[in-house]
Amino acid sequence: MSTHGGAARIYMYARFERFWHWTQALLVLSLGVTGFEIHGSYDLLGFRTAVQVHSLLVWALMGLWVFAIFWHLTTGEWRNYIPTLRLAPQVVRHYTIGIFRGEEHPWPKARDTKLNPLQRAAYLGLKLGINPVLWVSGLLYLFSHALPGVDLGTVALVHTAGAYAMGAFVMMHVYLTTTGPTVFAYHKAMITGWEDVHGPHAEER
Repeated sequence: MSTHGGAARIYMYARFERFWHWTQALLVLSLGVTGFEIHGSYDLLGFRTAVQVHSLLVWALMGLWVFAIFWHLTTGEWRNYIPTLRLAPQVVRHYTIGIFRGEEHPWPKARDTKLNPLQRAAYLGLKLGINPVLWVSGLLYLFSHALPGVDLGTVALVHTAGAYAMGAFVMMHVYLTTTGPTVFAYHKAMITGWEDVHGPHAEER
């Protein structure tokens, strides 16, 4: 850690974490593009090609997740996702009122407390809600030929609902990445690994 312009400069994101984040983002966006083409929303690659590319992207993302899970477990980074109510009211107030008044974020962000209570709740919903819905429905559809009796109409509907939920999560995530000290401060941190942490707790780090 070092100080920079009145802020604490922290090496917040490890190399693999950044690789995992950006690769996952690219894969998820690509899955969205090919998925909605399969759904019939537009014609870009052609149905058959879109299905093939979508399937390859699925396996690539699943492989990435295997490595990411292993990394989280072996480095202890999984602790950042443990739900907490610490400072939850203050964080809620910040996002509903304080952020529009230019107030500092109340959460004491550090390497071992990267995610505030609302972020932890959101990621918990993603990992235990949206992701399982997409994976289970997607795999059911992919292997439907070996699973007689599966209602493909219902499976497709559930998968599409999960895709819309993922889209909403991504849009909110992208918006929140612009709410740092500058519009691109969080993007820069996820590229370089270093983040300038401002606020009343900066000097404590």
